[in-house]
This record gives sequence, C-alpha cells and structure tokens, in this order.
Amino acid sequence: VASEGRRLMFTGLVQGTGVVRGAEWHGGDLRLVVEAAVLAAPALGDSIAVNGVCLTVVAMSGTRLSFDLSRETLERSTLGALRERDVVNLESALRVGDALGGHLVSGHVDGIAAVAAIEPDARAHRWRFTLPPELSRFVAEKGSICLDGVSLTVNGVDADGFDVALIPHTMAVTTFGSRRVGDRVNVEIDLVARYLDRLLAARRGTP
Repeated sequence: VASEGRRLMFTGLVQGTGVVRGAEWHGGDLRLVVEAAVLAAPALGDSIAVNGVCLTVVAMSGTRLSFDLSRETLERSTLGALRERDVVNLESALRVGDALGGHLVSGHVDGIAAVAAIEPDARAHRWRFTLPPELSRFVAEKGSICLDGVSLTVNGVDADGFDVALIPHTMAVTTFGSRRVGDRVNVEIDLVARYLDRLLAARRGTP
C-alpha cells in the first residue's frame, strides 16, 4: 500500500491544490517539492496527503514542502509521473477537534484507476472509471471511494468499473477540473471494505 507518512487519518475533503516545483531522482527514490501555500502552518514531519498519498514533510523552504517517495509508493501510485508545474490535491492530516467531513481516509493508496468517460449530468458531470480486477470487489454502489485524495460516493458499479458524480465545486477546487479521458488517478478503497475482507479471509482460513 502506497504511503510515506505516519498512520494518521484524512477526510478526503482536499484543502486546495499545490504546484509541483521539483521532482528529482536520487538513488531510485524521488524527492518531490510542492508549492503548498494553501495549507495552514505546515511543519517539518507533518503528514500531508498529496493526490491521496500520505507523505511526510522532510524539508521546508517558505511555502515549498519537500517529500521523499520510496519505490513502493512510486510503483503503487501515479506520483512518479509528476513533473514540474503539475497541479496536485493537498490535505493536511486530521488533528484533535477537527470536523470530519467526507469519510475516513488513511492516505494508503491501493492502486490506480483510469478515466474512461466524462459525461454532462445536469450541472454536474458523471465520470466513469476502470479499475484493476483485484480492487473491483471492494467497490459498492452508494459506498465511499477516494480518488486522488477526493472523497466521492459511488453512483454505480459493474464488472468493468464504476461511476461517480462530480459537482461544479469539486471540479473547481481540485485537479479534476483539468482531468481528461485516459488520465490515471490514485485509488483508496473504503477502510470498512478493506477490514471486512480481511476478517472474512481469516474466517475462511486464507491469508
């Protein structure tokens, strides 16, 4: 599961977007630098969800935050494809007393989905995504799913993928406003579905 941060929680309600200012490779790992002026008072060691992946701030320079990404994160997420000037969704980890909107999100990405179609639906847009078969069983109609760090409700699901509706506000304040058919996004399945699957596997005696 892709994650570089400590085991903290997020809500899937992004606080805004940031801009990639650097992506340099060092010995097989990636140092990512993000302009994150939208975040309030980040600190060294904080956990930040970047396009849904929990990362730890390892260096700071003004509003620019640096993160180190391991090979595990690069293999399981889309972050390795980021380039300078790319825009990313950002959310700080929950703190005691923070309101919980969206749904509980760990920042531990399970895989990658692809945008298959985008169709107008009144003032909103209906988005169709394809998903790896090993993750499809975790997606349920009216359940929650996190895409690139954004908490969304599944409107429909079948053997080939699933649909969500994006309202104009979501399109305006996240990277989905610039997404196109064929783009790839990070997926985190609902935590409840993940734990239920693990419990059922234990009952069946499977790993």
